Amino acid sequence: MKRQKRVILHSDLNNFFASVEIALHPEYQGKPLIVCGDPQARKGIVLAKSEEAKKYGIRTAETVYSALKKCPDLLLVPSHFHEYKRYSRLVKEIYARYTDVIEECSIDECSMDMTGCESLFGSGEEIAEKIRLAVKTELGLTVSIGVSFNKVFAKLASEMKKPDAVTVVSEENYKQIVFPLPVSELLFVGQATAESLHKIGVNTIGDLAEADEALLKRILGKRGRQLRVYARGEDDSPVVSERKKEDLKSVGNSMTLPQNIQDREEIKRWFYVLAESVAARLKDADVGKATTVHIVVRDDQMQDKTFQTKTSPTALCGDIAKIAYELFCTHCPYGLRVRMLGITVSGFDYNVEQIRLDWDLSELDYQKKNRAESAVAKIRQKYGYASLQRGVVMEDDKLNGLDIRGQKEENTKADQE
Repeated sequence: MKRQKRVILHSDLNNFFASVEIALHPEYQGKPLIVCGDPQARKGIVLAKSEEAKKYGIRTAETVYSALKKCPDLLLVPSHFHEYKRYSRLVKEIYARYTDVIEECSIDECSMDMTGCESLFGSGEEIAEKIRLAVKTELGLTVSIGVSFNKVFAKLASEMKKPDAVTVVSEENYKQIVFPLPVSELLFVGQATAESLHKIGVNTIGDLAEADEALLKRILGKRGRQLRVYARGEDDSPVVSERKKEDLKSVGNSMTLPQNIQDREEIKRWFYVLAESVAARLKDADVGKATTVHIVVRDDQMQDKTFQTKTSPTALCGDIAKIAYELFCTHCPYGLRVRMLGITVSGFDYNVEQIRLDWDLSELDYQKKNRAESAVAKIRQKYGYASLQRGVVMEDDKLNGLDIRGQKEENTKADQE
C-alpha cells in the first residue's frame, strides 16, 4: 500500500521578544530596538533585536555595549518573559485551529503535523499561509514557516526566507533546494562537525547525502549515519505533541477472580467489568484511541497465556470488551478454568480526532456510542460507579456494587533514553 505523504510545518517567530515588545508598544515601530537584561546599567547581552537593529549589524548574544557602539540611538528595552509566554500560547492557539499535533521546540518555534488535514484546510503551503496571515493580523507578529515532508527539512525551510515568509521543500524539489546548501546549514551540524566533514571533502548537504556511510561512521560515530539520513530526506521522526511526551505506552487492568470460573458467559461479563476501567483510564489520560488489544489469562494451574490483536482505533468500553472476549474464545479451549483475567490496550492513535469531512456512518455510530459512554461516566462521577451499570454486567450478582475503578490498574511508561 502506498504510504501517505507527510505534511510537516515548522514555524519560527521572527525576532520574537523584540516583536512582542513592539506589539505591546506601537510607538517602538520602525525604531532600532534591542531587548536586553539591564537597560539602565547598559550591561548584559542582546536577547533580541528588531529588523531595524539588524541593519546596523547587531547580533543576538553580543554585549549591549558593543551594540551601542554600532547604533548610539539604539532603543534599549527590558525583557518581559511573562508576556513572551502569553504570546507564545496565543500563537499555538492559532496553530491548534488546524491540528492538535503540535511540538513546541522552543518558546518561538514549533513543529506541526498537518498530514490528513489537506482536504479540510488546503495544501501544506496554503495552511502555512493562513497561519502566517493570522499571526500577523491578530497578534502583530511575523512568522517564517517551512513546509516539507519531514521535520528536518521543514526546520531548514523555515530558515531560508525571513521575515514573514513561507518556504516549501517538497519530495520533488528538495535536491535542487537543499543539496547545494553548505553542510553547516543542516540541523545538528555544528562548527566542529562541519570542520570534520570538510576534511573528507563533504562541503554541501548534497555531498553528505552521497557520502560513504562507513566513512561517516568512522569519522563521527553513530551520529554520522544519522546526519546522512537527515541529508537524504529520510528522517521519519514524528512530531511529538505535549500529550505524547508523557510516553504513555499502554493502559490496562487485571483482576484475580473471586473463584475459578469456566462458564463463558461469566467470563464475558468479567471482560466487560475490566473494559469499563480501561476505557475510563483512556479518557482520563487523554491519549486518543487504541489500535491494539491484549489479554492475559491465568488458569487454575497458575499458567499465564497472552494474546493480542490489531483493531480499528477505539476508546469504547463495548469495543474493547468485545475484542477481548473474542480473543479469549479464539485461543482458549472450552472448559478452561480461569483464575485471573487482564486487558491492556496500546498503539494509541493520537491523530484520529482531527476534524474530517468524510466521516462515514460507522464513524457517526462511534461518536454516538462515545457520547453515551461519556454521559454514563459523568453520572457515575456524580452518583458513584454503582449508580449505572451495563445489563451484561448486572446479570451476575457477584458483580453488583463492585467499584472496579478501585482495582489494580496498570499504566506503563516508555523507557527513557
